[in-house]
Amino acid sequence: MRNCRIGSLESQKRWAIVTGASSGIGRATALALAQAGYPVVLAARSIDKLTRLRRTIESSGGTALAMAVDLGREGDLREFSERVMRLAEPVDLLINNAGLAWYGYSESMPWEIACEMMAVNNRALVELTWLFLPEMKRRGRGHIINVGSIAGSIPSQGVALYSATKAFVDAFTTGLHRELQGSGVHASVVRAGAVATPFFDRAAAQERGRQIPARKLAIAPERVAQAILRLVRRPRRVAYVPSGLALVPWIELAFGWAMDLIGPRLLRARSA
Repeated sequence: MRNCRIGSLESQKRWAIVTGASSGIGRATALALAQAGYPVVLAARSIDKLTRLRRTIESSGGTALAMAVDLGREGDLREFSERVMRLAEPVDLLINNAGLAWYGYSESMPWEIACEMMAVNNRALVELTWLFLPEMKRRGRGHIINVGSIAGSIPSQGVALYSATKAFVDAFTTGLHRELQGSGVHASVVRAGAVATPFFDRAAAQERGRQIPARKLAIAPERVAQAILRLVRRPRRVAYVPSGLALVPWIELAFGWAMDLIGPRLLRARSA
């Protein structure tokens, strides 16, 4: 990573929080933000991976804090926010990236995994917004970027609950974006396609889980990180990665009937 700074950002110490920063999109985003001059709070479960990332950022002249937090555990987030407010004020960017997935027939998913998915993908995202948004509004600046998925726009067999959690992210971010007009604070959602990260391996490793077929179409996490950086520089409500996925909601409207016929056969074949 090049030792590069944007002076105004560095001098004002406007911190960014990145959840799920230990790997994949979160790691790539933390590196991109650090390179752009943001001090970064790295949040995930694995303190070892976060510590290694912190050292990588610091070795290139950046600033980072590694904070282990279990986003699926109720109560951990308030403690996390208090630590951030003591050590990393002001927070100008909140990147809600952490997420879980599972592939297979919904009734086969263990209930504990379903609850954890909803907690990480939705509850944690909303709670972190509740914790950091008031101070952003008070200062009259800030940006909340939620990493969603194109699955939220095109619900598919095998990922029914995951698609629902990402549809929630879409709806929540859109409503928040409209509420914040004129406040100086922005809300954006990234609707990404398949991304080459450990996300797929973790989904397959879950109890009764299977490999998500979309892995074959996966793009590099750095492409999503660069899209997030563009949103930081030019805020808007939604960004598709790759950009051609902007057509997907229209495809669902026009050809959803075909997916109703073909999709179930694909899931049956993979399950067999």
